[in-house]
Amino acid sequence: MMELERLAAAVGAAEVVGQAPVEVLDLVYDARHATPGSIFFCVRGERSDGHDFAAEAIGNGAVALVVERPLPARVPQVVVADSRAAMAPAAAAFFGRPTEVLQVAGVTGTSGKTTTTFLLYAILAAAGRRPGLLGTIEARVGGERRGVERTTPEAIDLQRTFREMLDAGDRSCAMEASSHASELHRLDCVRFAVLVFTNLSQDHLDFHGDMEAYFRAKRRLFTGQPAVVNVGDAYGRRLAAELPEAITFDGDDAGALDGIELKLRGRFNLENALGALHAARALGIDDDAIKRGIESVRGVPGRFESVDEGQPFAVIVDYAHKPDALDKVLRAARELARGRVLVVLGAGGDRDRGKRPQMGRIASELADLAIITSDNPRSEDPEAIIAAIVAGAAGGVEVEPDRAAAIARAIELAQGGDVVVIAGKGAEQGQEFADRTIPFDDRDAARDALRALGART
Repeated sequence: MMELERLAAAVGAAEVVGQAPVEVLDLVYDARHATPGSIFFCVRGERSDGHDFAAEAIGNGAVALVVERPLPARVPQVVVADSRAAMAPAAAAFFGRPTEVLQVAGVTGTSGKTTTTFLLYAILAAAGRRPGLLGTIEARVGGERRGVERTTPEAIDLQRTFREMLDAGDRSCAMEASSHASELHRLDCVRFAVLVFTNLSQDHLDFHGDMEAYFRAKRRLFTGQPAVVNVGDAYGRRLAAELPEAITFDGDDAGALDGIELKLRGRFNLENALGALHAARALGIDDDAIKRGIESVRGVPGRFESVDEGQPFAVIVDYAHKPDALDKVLRAARELARGRVLVVLGAGGDRDRGKRPQMGRIASELADLAIITSDNPRSEDPEAIIAAIVAGAAGGVEVEPDRAAAIARAIELAQGGDVVVIAGKGAEQGQEFADRTIPFDDRDAARDALRALGART
């Protein structure tokens, strides 16, 4: 509960129209979720404007609005320059500034965020820091697993979750910090105890426009907290040059992991473990807890995850859906292979189109056979997406638009000692089309194909 005047002060309101004594009981940005006593933030989006839904919110019980322009409404209105940006300071104040108590270890970058976050969570748990978790795959609050809609929640949901963590007994949190969340002010008012930068490569340019804007979205998160930066990455070196107090590492610093049995494969996971190790040390965690935490992580769902039904070849499912990540995964697969590397991949619709031919080139160069298929086409024509990927390929490519059939085809072709990589969706549970989302899990599709193969042989 908070008085409207205090909330208006927290967001630096230009004015309050129709001011009256009002007690705010909740914060919402979706008019359908407004309840009696709530304040509704009229946020402008790509497809709709929250100002158009103010009447619906009031009808559902909203007692005040946060607006960018006064509306003909019968409730008080807090006028701000940017309703979206106002959500973070409002939520931080409303929920009692939880990250001033909750020790938040953040991870940002293009690739490696999820794995580094899981490693940090395990280290925090081993150190007795009672961690929560926020990331792409799941959230954990007080030990309870929750589903997630996006990597980093909207500011109101984020601050609410931090408060719920504290109330449930959590005292720390390992979280992924996305560039979208930075640009859209979701992470404003989050106090990071430490922040890790993994790397930066082409992704999300449909949103950011170019790599410079993408880098700036990451850079703005580093505001004085201890920074741990991978200088094996070009953008990491640039960031470290701007942060002279940063703790730096690269993949050649493997000696820092001496005595620790890292169960995750690939050089990229070595870098993820180094980022987690240095972040933990920055938090004052001793090396024994770091060792126990890292060694407890045997795998991360959808991240270089093995699917084993007793077959004489390896099947790996990985979330790699951008050029640099695909490159790293295929190189790691080559190190494991005694035979060929086969890869199944597509690209998401309504996302950065420039990376599609790059992924086709990488797949054809680093794999012996690439089977190009559909990913999450969303509103785009799947065959047009596939054609863009194939356009960049140098050869060794098959096309099978049906993703389950493409996975089955790769498994049917695999021989002893081969490695089959199924890239792009990781642990996702559905496939998104223009008019529907169907249940789909690459791991289940691989198991089905392996069992069918076993039945035939």
